[in-house]
Amino acid sequence: QVQLVESGGGSVQAGGSLRLSCKASLTLYDFTSHCMAWFRQGPGKEREGVAARYLGGSNTEYGDSVKGRFTMSRDTAETSVYLQMSSLKPDDTGMYYCAAKRGSCFGMDPGRFDSWGQGTQVTVSS
Repeated sequence: QVQLVESGGGSVQAGGSLRLSCKASLTLYDFTSHCMAWFRQGPGKEREGVAARYLGGSNTEYGDSVKGRFTMSRDTAETSVYLQMSSLKPDDTGMYYCAAKRGSCFGMDPGRFDSWGQGTQVTVSS
């Protein structure tokens, strides 16, 4: 399994922005052989996929509710991925998790990911 450490959560007003970071305990070679993703779980809600990317490629998949507002990026040298969140809404409130799996992503089914970070809280007030 991969150790994942998230950071960057916090409280922000609606319309604001936050940037989450996730550092993976992987070599540079292994980093580009993994899929990494961001999930979130709001109060009383199921865990949902926010963004996912196979780090050996360039395509990123986004959840419908965040398309056009969130951007996932990577820094291979730092073996890290980031989630830039803009135009935040109260519905974006929740615990955000970084997750990883070896190989391609094949969607954002949480059950396919075997490594998870501890989560970072994002709270958006109206």
